Amino acid sequence: MADTAIRAIEQARQAADAATLAANKAHEAVNAASASAHFSNIDTIADGAAAAAHAASGGVIDPFVFRLSIFVLAIFVGYYVVWSVTPALHTPLMSVTNAISSVIVVGALLSVAVPVLADGSTPIAARIFGFLALIMASVNIFGGFLVTSRMLAMYKKKQR
Repeated sequence: MADTAIRAIEQARQAADAATLAANKAHEAVNAASASAHFSNIDTIADGAAAAAHAASGGVIDPFVFRLSIFVLAIFVGYYVVWSVTPALHTPLMSVTNAISSVIVVGALLSVAVPVLADGSTPIAARIFGFLALIMASVNIFGGFLVTSRMLAMYKKKQR
């Protein structure tokens, strides 16, 4: 009887310690998220979300893994959105993706050309990713124009 009570007290103490640890991690996550919420920059929000997830996991998982998982999920969502859209909505969807691509082009040009660091240089990774983003967005924009031109040609009256 006494052994059972002692074991129950020990288990309750371990549960209380685990709950305290979880509460501390949650508090760190809230602090990281609220710190990033004060900034309107999307990069700081992503950093805050990654830091919050890092704190919530107890520091076991690197924030890069969270960013990579968000990127991979965005790829899957984009793939399924594009391939699940009815043909009637393809043209408006292409217009939206071209608008998004134009924003990507502007960001990529800034990433490639504008110096970021205090010494006036830009990190080589930013230049490489900016260049790749510029190439992919350009392919999307020009491909959208070609597809739109082909679709509009289908509605022209044929000359006899």
